[in-house]
Amino acid sequence: MQPLADRLRPKTLEEYIGQSHIIGPDKLLHKSIKSGQIFSMILWGPPGVGKTTLARIIANELEANFLEFSAVNTSTVELKKVFESLSGQMKLGQHKQTVMFIDEIHRFNKSQQDAFLPFVENGTITLIGATTENPSFEVIGPLLSRSRVFVLEQLSREDLEEVVKRALKDKVNGLGNFKVKLEKTALDFLIEASNGDARQLLNALEIAVTSHVIPAKAGIHTNSSVSGSPINSLESPQDSLQSGMTITKQQIEEAYQKKSLQYDKTGEEHYNTISAFIKSMRASNIDAALYYLARMIDAGEDPKFIARRMVIFASEDIGMAQPTALVVANEVFRAVETIGYPEAQINLAHGVVYLASAKKDRSAYEAYLEALSDVKQHGNLPIPMNIRNAPTKLMKDLGYGAGYEKYTDKSLLPEKLKEKKYYKEK
Repeated sequence: MQPLADRLRPKTLEEYIGQSHIIGPDKLLHKSIKSGQIFSMILWGPPGVGKTTLARIIANELEANFLEFSAVNTSTVELKKVFESLSGQMKLGQHKQTVMFIDEIHRFNKSQQDAFLPFVENGTITLIGATTENPSFEVIGPLLSRSRVFVLEQLSREDLEEVVKRALKDKVNGLGNFKVKLEKTALDFLIEASNGDARQLLNALEIAVTSHVIPAKAGIHTNSSVSGSPINSLESPQDSLQSGMTITKQQIEEAYQKKSLQYDKTGEEHYNTISAFIKSMRASNIDAALYYLARMIDAGEDPKFIARRMVIFASEDIGMAQPTALVVANEVFRAVETIGYPEAQINLAHGVVYLASAKKDRSAYEAYLEALSDVKQHGNLPIPMNIRNAPTKLMKDLGYGAGYEKYTDKSLLPEKLKEKKYYKEK
């Protein structure tokens, strides 16, 4: 039986939920799809926000061939055979527009990504890559230059409420035949615990509802429908359900617990674990930091992802207390990049102990955030005349650069902010 998240997957742009900032009717991507003038692209965003769904919808709207692969289990040999076949069709004039979707494209190495270039270049395929990692780091430059990057965001509460509403209403592919209701606290927890991931939300909802299926007693033939409609989520036609039940917060909590137990070994606790890892280093708790590092490594987490978070941590949390932490973290990243597993875990452990042991000082990071807040609040305030660039005589005559002193203790901030002090040394 297909999971609920797959059964409810939208098939048209009109059914698609969320991402209005890139797929709204007035946006470039929406107009390109409707006009049939689509281009190669990278969809970057967290899990469960509609990357795969959007790729399928694009192919469907274009009436194009759709080829779907995952970088986790697809070899270069497989891709080469596909490219040869498509090239052959093109030579014979039998080629139809082909959308090739690569899930987790960041898991392909440089040479594997290079293989796509000529076929993207000559129009054999329209490539749509999906990634949870920053494509600036994980997708090669030549492929990025031939693609548009679209950033997908976590689904909002309103988006997730719409997902739940559809799931509970749909009698064909959803849970409509169960005629269940969600307590307000159950809905709140379902949405909050999903972390903006519609797939996670629907999986938990399905577990909470279908766990109340009541097996039919032996010798009693139970009609496996409610109000004359088939119950798609039931395994057996001899099963019935507690119709009209109300799902509680406790039942949703239990459903999420069941799900997390199922996925622990495959690293689905990705975001929870990296959060615990960072917070343990921040608290200088070396033992906890090493434990969460071990969990990530054992789950097969990308070592570059871990190392990248350590580089960020070195500036964000250690900062000026020990500036060399950034040097160490960068060297750990380089070591991981060149060595790989299993030996790279030694480099990661070394770096974690160093970073967790270091003194912490967030003053540089907090000073920047305060300055950024003023930029957003006040916009582009006039820059003082004495520190403006004066490359022409006219600009000099207008006073650009006048009174400039190389070394001064006077404020160089715009007039409105001249009394501001962002960075406070500790």
